[in-house]
This record gives sequence, structure tokens and C-alpha cells, in this order.
Amino acid sequence: MTTLAPPLAEERILAESPQRPAPVVTYPESDGMPMAENTEQFQWIVLIKENLEALFRDDPRVFIAGDLLWYPVQGDNRTRVAPDAMVVFGRPKGKRGSYKQWDEDNCAPQVVVEILSPGNRAGEMTNKYLFYTRFGVEEYYLYDPEEHTLDGWQREASLL
Repeated sequence: MTTLAPPLAEERILAESPQRPAPVVTYPESDGMPMAENTEQFQWIVLIKENLEALFRDDPRVFIAGDLLWYPVQGDNRTRVAPDAMVVFGRPKGKRGSYKQWDEDNCAPQVVVEILSPGNRAGEMTNKYLFYTRFGVEEYYLYDPEEHTLDGWQREASLL
């Protein structure tokens, strides 16, 4: 027969202490950055986003947004990005202040489009590519209106 030692005073205090509520995390709806750096970039963002809306207007389960903050990790309001345009299949249309993935059946945007501007730096675009790779984007398109080039990446296994 095994006998258990009585709990230590510290263990008893911890067991009887009320649980502290988790800290409340706020998720800002704006990052304070402008949607576009110039009129050409703005026109391309609007054109692509609105054409995606038109393409999927009859499908109530396709959510499309432009310059909307996407938070992929609950409890972390610093891990975020605002794609110029994004498409999420399987999520209802509707208004959102931000896209909190955990509130959306943990569904990441499947398609992301970014429009380059003169102020974009290689490091910034590399970080976005890595973000989209890490958090499950299936297709990523990068349009450069100055060079008239469109680059695209499609996920294969764990990489874009």
C-alpha cells in the first residue's frame, strides 16, 4: 500500500489560488500605414480587389478584402500583415475590422496579391513572402506596375 505525503503548504496555496484571467489582447484595425504610396499603386489595388469581388460576387462563401489586417495567431497582435488584396475561400462575405484567423475556422487567406510601389524594399517584400509561406497562403502574386511584371508563387508542400 502506498501512502501519499500531505501537500506542501506552497502546493496547497497554489491549488487554492484563484486562476488569473488571461490578459486581454486588443487587435488594432489599422497599422497606421497608408493603403498606397501613390495614385498608381492605389488604382491597381482597387482594380484587383474590385475585380476579385466581381468574379466571386455570386459565391457567398468567398471573402475578399483589401488592405485588411490579418492576424493569424490568437494572443499575438504583433504578428500581422495587411495584404493589398486577399481571397479566402470557405468564409462568408461580410464586414470585418480585421481578419482574425481563429475566428474564421482557422482558415488562412488562400490567395494574396501585393502591388509594388517605389518605396517597397527588398527586405520588406522578402518578409511578406516568408510570412505568407509560414501562415499557409496557397498562392501569392506580386505585381510591379513600373516594370509591368507579375510574379506568382504556388504552395508546394510547406513552401510557396
